[in-house]
Amino acid sequence: MRALISTHDKRDLDKLGPWLHDQGVEILATGGTATTLAGLGLPVVSTDGLTGFRELLGGRVKTLHPALHAGILARPTEADLAELEAVGIAPIDLVVVNLYPFRAAWLGGADVAAATEDIDIGGVALIRAAAKNFVRTAVLTDPDQYADAMQRPLREWGEDDRRTLAARAFRQVAAYDADIAAFMTAFDGEAFPAQITLTADRVQELRYGENPHQRAAFYRAPGAGGMGDLRLHQGAQLSYNNLADLDTAWRLASEFEETAAVAVKHQNPCGVAFGKTPADAFRKARAADPISIFGGIVAVNRPVDEELARRLTRLFLEVVVAPGFTEQALTLLQERPRLRVVELGRAPTVASFEWRSVVGGLLLQDQDRRRNPVSSFRHVAGPVLDLTADSAAELAWTVVRYQKSNAIALTHADATVGLGGGQTNRIDAVHQAISRAGDKAAHAVAASDAFFFPDTVEALAEAGVRAVLSPGGSVRDSEVLERAGELGLSVWFTDERHFRH
Repeated sequence: MRALISTHDKRDLDKLGPWLHDQGVEILATGGTATTLAGLGLPVVSTDGLTGFRELLGGRVKTLHPALHAGILARPTEADLAELEAVGIAPIDLVVVNLYPFRAAWLGGADVAAATEDIDIGGVALIRAAAKNFVRTAVLTDPDQYADAMQRPLREWGEDDRRTLAARAFRQVAAYDADIAAFMTAFDGEAFPAQITLTADRVQELRYGENPHQRAAFYRAPGAGGMGDLRLHQGAQLSYNNLADLDTAWRLASEFEETAAVAVKHQNPCGVAFGKTPADAFRKARAADPISIFGGIVAVNRPVDEELARRLTRLFLEVVVAPGFTEQALTLLQERPRLRVVELGRAPTVASFEWRSVVGGLLLQDQDRRRNPVSSFRHVAGPVLDLTADSAAELAWTVVRYQKSNAIALTHADATVGLGGGQTNRIDAVHQAISRAGDKAAHAVAASDAFFFPDTVEALAEAGVRAVLSPGGSVRDSEVLERAGELGLSVWFTDERHFRH
């Protein structure tokens, strides 16, 4: 039997090489890999000597030769094996290859010229050839596979084993090419190319999905940051629903420069507040909806200190997430051993895309990021207010972007007081927000994720709301604004809509 080894990552060759040699496997190797194996005292046949060609073009061409590829691709048939023998080529039974580190170069900020040199050609060709011919040839593409591979002699590997290795090899090559495509596409300026390539690495399998009968796993896109970098200090493994809620909570908390706390339940904010300290912000966020926060997720955009930790332990929560925790806080939070305590860096603010699956396909869009500041909003009815000096307006327009449509946010200067979302009509969202706000609806600012009608204006005015922010754009805008003026309600158009389905 023969094995061809050509590796950029030479980890554990000191284990794999002797294991092959002890089985009587002849080892073929390229350049630096041959030097490493020979240094271990192993007999090695250089591919240069086998093919009769030295490496060309600074190493760009070293394994692209029939003496290697024919040996890999020959099927276990009399005709193929006879043809190999006729031209003096012996079969190759195992290919061990790992690729140039293109992703590391790309994410490390390499320019086009440098990154291009890390696009592997020969290695990919070897892997694809071995994976295609899994009926006879085995392929290993990662040093992390070696330990499992060495549990049984190479001669005992069956076709099922080789097919499993081939599937992994094809996935790895596809992901490698997807990285290259993403890197190259970034330079052509085409937001939605004719074909898209996606790659993601499994972080962990999850206990289940949204419901116990659904299987689930968490995957991370290369270089994406975010939840792939989280640190779990205590508590059970994060669930599918935990991660979905955490995404909403942490994105929203990261929007604010002020010290802020965000409570989320079922991917909907239920309380958002600013405070002088993290504990103060949390107190206000909890007071905004003391019922819905139970069993929810809390995010704060400042490190959790002892004072906040004491408050958190008085309430049943699924997850608390923050950019850091003091040692005293971590000790206190252990009083709630089932509470998942997550440390996570600030949510990325660079432009990126969002994906959603539909039956038989994917939807792709830009992330919904605010374009228009409060100072650009247009006064269109009722009393004129100074919105730029009114933090209630800023808070309302930020929070409503994270609520499920139809959505209404009622806010005071430092906290939400009533949130209504996920309704099939806007007036129901208004009634829900007003009901949760109670007396606090008086003098609140309201934000609507899309345009509204006269019944919405009347309900908000009756509750005592002083100003409304809306995208505008309805054919009934003139009717709505006339009614708002009659009711003394200040209305401002934002000129941008924020549906979140």
